Amino acid sequence: MLALTSFTAGFAPMATAVAPRVVFSSSIKMETVADLKKLANELNPILGYWNPLGLADDNHMGLGFQGNLWEKDQAETIGWFRQAEIKHGRVAMFGFVGYLVQSAGVHWPWDITPGHPFAEISAAGGPGDQWDALPANAKWQIILFAGLMEIFGEAAPRIDGTPHYMRGGKPGYFPSLKKAVPHPVPLDYFDPLGFSKNKTPEQKARGLLVELNNGRAAMLGLLGCLSVSKGCIVPGLDTLPIAPYAGEYMKPFETGFGF
Repeated sequence: MLALTSFTAGFAPMATAVAPRVVFSSSIKMETVADLKKLANELNPILGYWNPLGLADDNHMGLGFQGNLWEKDQAETIGWFRQAEIKHGRVAMFGFVGYLVQSAGVHWPWDITPGHPFAEISAAGGPGDQWDALPANAKWQIILFAGLMEIFGEAAPRIDGTPHYMRGGKPGYFPSLKKAVPHPVPLDYFDPLGFSKNKTPEQKARGLLVELNNGRAAMLGLLGCLSVSKGCIVPGLDTLPIAPYAGEYMKPFETGFGF
């Protein structure tokens, strides 16, 4: 629950139409396979460029999709996968930390919904059992909040004129809530405390590499936690206080999720 509430804390409703700023061509950069190989060596020079499924190749996954995904060219396909990896990494970082915190029994001191305190949800067991114990309206709130954030991020070209990530924009970019939401917003979803805005370009570039590597590690870590809760042995994680889960992670809406 803590991971989910943290993840959704940056959501805000869409703003009304905002006139986009002018975007100069210098801000548009379509990435190529050569860019991916360069990035891979910067991220992990030992592993380097590893693409076993051929996701960025002309023959996508060996299935005959010559240079495209969903009728998009190679550069657009690369932009889509880059955005997907960054997004999954960010969610996994929230999820991994939240999973460990929830497993330790840490929770908010107030009600998640009227009559349902966080303490009651936490007492249900591990994170999987806690999700199953959530009332349906709490689950819908999380899902709808996630949808709002997705819409907000995809609407960046209309909000502030930033190119879409499949049109040469920066993968992982999220528009400022303070500039787009028509009411005061104390924090932004990205860089809420303003630590990054005054960093040098070199520091920001290194920060992006750190974020990618941490996101990849978090994806493995979160899957490892789920595996431990199902009785699997995961070196380094099976000694942590992770409660067993008798439910089914791949059926998250099976329990208490109705209208």
